[in-house]
Amino acid sequence: MSLTHRSPGAPDRRFALRRTRPLAALAVTVGIGLASSGLAACSGSGSHPAAGDAAVGTPSSVASPSPSLSDIAAENAKPGTTAWSIADSAVGLQNAIQGYTDQASVTPGQPFKLFVSTTAPAFTATAFRIGYYGGTNGREVWQSPSTPGKNQTAQTITPSTHTVECLWSPSMTVSTQSWPAGDYLIKLVASNGKGQRYVPITVRSTDTTGKIVLVAGVTTWQAYNAWGGYSLYHGPSGGPNDRARAVSFDRPYLDPDEQAGDGLFFPFDQGLVSFAEQHDLPVAYETDVQLETDPALFTHAAGIVSDGHDEYYSATMRQTLTAARDAGANLAFLGANAIFRHIRWGSTRLGADRLIICYKDAASDPMYATDKTQTTQDWRDAPDPRPENVLTGAYYQCNPVDAPYVVYDPTNWIFAGTGATKGTSFPGLVGPEYDRVVDIATTPHPIEVLSHSTLTCDGHASYQESAYYTTSSGAGVFDAGTMRWVCALGNRCASHLNEAGRTFVRTATLNLLTAYAQGPAGKVHPATDNTAADGVPHSGGLGID
Repeated sequence: MSLTHRSPGAPDRRFALRRTRPLAALAVTVGIGLASSGLAACSGSGSHPAAGDAAVGTPSSVASPSPSLSDIAAENAKPGTTAWSIADSAVGLQNAIQGYTDQASVTPGQPFKLFVSTTAPAFTATAFRIGYYGGTNGREVWQSPSTPGKNQTAQTITPSTHTVECLWSPSMTVSTQSWPAGDYLIKLVASNGKGQRYVPITVRSTDTTGKIVLVAGVTTWQAYNAWGGYSLYHGPSGGPNDRARAVSFDRPYLDPDEQAGDGLFFPFDQGLVSFAEQHDLPVAYETDVQLETDPALFTHAAGIVSDGHDEYYSATMRQTLTAARDAGANLAFLGANAIFRHIRWGSTRLGADRLIICYKDAASDPMYATDKTQTTQDWRDAPDPRPENVLTGAYYQCNPVDAPYVVYDPTNWIFAGTGATKGTSFPGLVGPEYDRVVDIATTPHPIEVLSHSTLTCDGHASYQESAYYTTSSGAGVFDAGTMRWVCALGNRCASHLNEAGRTFVRTATLNLLTAYAQGPAGKVHPATDNTAADGVPHSGGLGID
């Protein structure tokens, strides 16, 4: 039943878009009267855009209490900075400085432990909240004092699963008192000038009622994390045979295409975060771990937004999204290849839900003998096939690809004000992975195909499609069907996209999220099924055409 043509052992080519990382100054007026929609130029010459166990955490630049979660405008009116940037030339060798936290996210005011290893005699850690802030895209909320450095190398590797876990001592406990909810980067700087790194953490929202929830896909970040030699894609050999079957959050991030430690925040989250805050959308912040640990948190959300690559889902995570949709929450998948891999959660020495288990093959999973519903193959595969399109609407296809995005239904409300007509083409907007609508039993109806972009992937003729469907609860569900959607909101993939393509995406995204903030979008914008229309071939469904 699988149509996947991607190579699981070759993640680098999937993330080629990350090589265009500088944020250029943009001033774009889009068709529905937006003000400047770009992200401002950043300091530094590189491509990371401007940006003992002692308890620390007094803010260095914030004295007043944080605003309410709804007051995005007030938060972004505070002074921003481009000092969160790390230039490529400043990253240094991997062991120069690196770190991780004992929690992927915390609530405002909740402390976390920061583990740092450095070859320098001392280091500083500075926390930046990522937002819009007049185009600077970050605000400093805290800085540590100079802290003695220590080169930490202790780790374990579990032979049966190739799981790497660090056994470091915490360098400090960080208080998040007065830190507002949002996505943060902790910038580590070695005192000897030989290295800088990021450590990401989310200060999550405690209430999402009526909010548009931006969900950071940290399970997917961790799947690609090759720190210690093992990811869910490859081991030291460089191929899939010795890859990990379980990966731990108890280690720094070593990214597929760069070394700065941000996970996959830059290509798949940062543009969305800055865009949403620029336009004062009522956003809340979570990671996909909360889909597992706190399902009730999402029940009364106005909308839930999956980032540009949100591939790894447990059964509970998937059920949380389903329940929220069925309660009327709108969903948006602003990428491709979402909910593709089935995972389970496990514990590490630092706590529960810090181990992601994914064998990618049912028969080799120890759960095969006892509970086949929990084996960790692709969701669409046997022994219990549950394709992702029952939630996303569209169905993952192939990688890598670099192709124009072609508008099929310009009359849809999401495309209002874009100026697009049927057949309007935006070069480079499709890639490096893509989805399309297929004619199978799990495809929801009514569903509207919004784009139809012919392409060739891995030598096979195929096509990409964005889609929108609605449900009896009134929820609207949008799948962009391309990983370059979020990076088009910023300037992460400028070498692939022209300004017309970025303007198109920004206008469509603002239309979408503005409507989502008003409640169940399907009540105002019900989908009209067009899958039987001429020129949109969906029969045959599962194979690359």
